[in-house]
Amino acid sequence: MPLQWKIDHSREFVHIVVADGPLTLKDMEEHFDAIAVANAMGYAKLFDATCFEPVYSDSDVMAMGARLSAYTATLESGPLAVVGTEPALEVAFRRFTNVSPSQRPAALFRTEAGARAWLAEKAAARMTPPQGPARPKTPQTRRRKKS
Repeated sequence: MPLQWKIDHSREFVHIVVADGPLTLKDMEEHFDAIAVANAMGYAKLFDATCFEPVYSDSDVMAMGARLSAYTATLESGPLAVVGTEPALEVAFRRFTNVSPSQRPAALFRTEAGARAWLAEKAAARMTPPQGPARPKTPQTRRRKKS
């Protein structure tokens, strides 16, 4: 199979690597299904597509969009960082993010180091509680007990 992945539940991280060879809709569906079954859809994902060779049609892209719609209706989607330099990858990335109903952050990187740094930022932001407006400090008064 041209896609290989490792799910690290302790870090809530999925590392996906495209091996040499053509990548089909069936390959993508199998990988999404495995990640969903492992309850890892909400994890950060690093998709190494440096050896990316897409083999799918416009109807395949639409079918993938329908499958992603089913997943995102009930499952959270974690941030996605895709690594690669081929022009075909940029086109595929844009098509994929356009058909995906997920509101997750997704970005394309030229290096794995850049992708990992971005994912670390997203993980830190997810773990940091949102800052609310500062509460005004009110002077505290102590009441004396009457004797």
